[in-house]
Order: sequence, then structure tokens, then C-alpha cells
Amino acid sequence: MKITITLFMTALLLMSCGNNSEEYAMQVGEYTTIEVEDVYDAGTVAKGTIIHVEFEIKNTGSYPLIIAEVKPSCSCTVPGYEENPIPPGESTILKAEVDTDRTGTGTINKPITVTANTKPSTTTLMIKATVNN
Repeated sequence: MKITITLFMTALLLMSCGNNSEEYAMQVGEYTTIEVEDVYDAGTVAKGTIIHVEFEIKNTGSYPLIIAEVKPSCSCTVPGYEENPIPPGESTILKAEVDTDRTGTGTINKPITVTANTKPSTTTLMIKATVNN
């Protein structure tokens, strides 16, 4: 019985060595802080315009910033981001595009949820615009 438990524990330990870096950071409590202007106002744009946005995210903490996921609210918004850890004091650019051909007209608010090794673990970035015909 002892051998079975020992083998099981060893296998568990070896499997845990394959964790990706964001899971490891979150497991050991290596949280950092960020600074970001979280609202981008594109103003008034014509229907059919593609809004190009860049959010600068600065790691203001003591540990590397690890962005685990970037999730837009709808398919009209497409984000792009650096998947490698961002060292303390460094910045990264999160790029996003909103295709207004795929939105309604009038005031639009398109949130992007960023999940990272921060507390709280999610930060919401907002793209605003007024879309005219």
C-alpha cells in the first residue's frame, strides 16, 4: 500500500512539473500589479470603419506579468497580445480592432477582459465609439 501511494504521489509531482508559467505563478502566489488606461474612446466613426486600438499595460509590481487570457465580448472585436512574461517595470501593448460593419449604430461599448497574475485576476478594458451610418 505504501508503494502504491508513493508511486501515485511521484506521478502527481512529475505531472505538475508540466504546468505552464501562469498556472505556476498563480499557484505559488506570485501576483503583480499593472497600470493601464482602461478606456479608449474612438469618438464618432462611420459605419464600416475598423477601429484600431493599442492599450499600453505596464507591470508595476515585483513579479513578471503573465497574461493568461484576453477575451473580447463579441466576434466584432479581435485582440492581440504578448504571450511571454512581462518583466517588472516593463510594458506591453495589447492591440485590438473593432469592425464596425459587425456592430450596430449609435453608442457602442466593447469590453475586453484580461486575465493575468494580478489581484483581482481580471481587468476590463473598454473600447467606446459612436457609430454613424
